[in-house]
Order: sequence, then structure tokens, then C-alpha cells
Amino acid sequence: MSAIQFLGISLNDLITELKNSLIPELKAQLSAEFQPKQPSEYLTRLEVCKLLKIDLSTLHRWRKDGIISSFGVGNRIYFLRSDIDELILKNKLS
Repeated sequence: MSAIQFLGISLNDLITELKNSLIPELKAQLSAEFQPKQPSEYLTRLEVCKLLKIDLSTLHRWRKDGIISSFGVGNRIYFLRSDIDELILKNKLS
């Protein structure tokens, strides 16, 4: 184990420096890095069609062709909002 030596600084000055600059900076870095995970948003077929301004038949064809992925629960079909956003960004025109 290594030891850190502080030469030429008093204990009070060290504590003040930690409180005023190092701790807030570290707190800001950690809060930026460790954000809580956002819950997944699921969309229905009609919501996706409205969002993409397409017809249900187009959505069905895109699902069949593997352009867009979906999840089935019982007789319901859902789409991840993040997948829709990714599809839009991937096909963005320059």
C-alpha cells in the first residue's frame, strides 16, 4: 500500500480544498457517468404508424422483411421506441 504525503499544507487548508473544488468536481463527474436507467417505452402498431406516418400494411411488410423488430405478447404486437428512433437515425439523409 502506498502512502500520500501532503507537504506544505495544513489540515484545515486541505479540508477546505477538498470541500470547495475536488468533491463537487468528482460528484459532477460521477452523476454524469452513472445516470439511472430509463425504462423501455413500448409502442403499439398504431402508435408506430402515426409516428412514422406510414400505413399498417407498410409496417407489416417492414416486420416481415426484418427492417423493424417487434415483440409479441399474446395477440398484441409492440415495438421498442429506441428501435424506432435508431431506424430513423440509421436511414437519415445527409
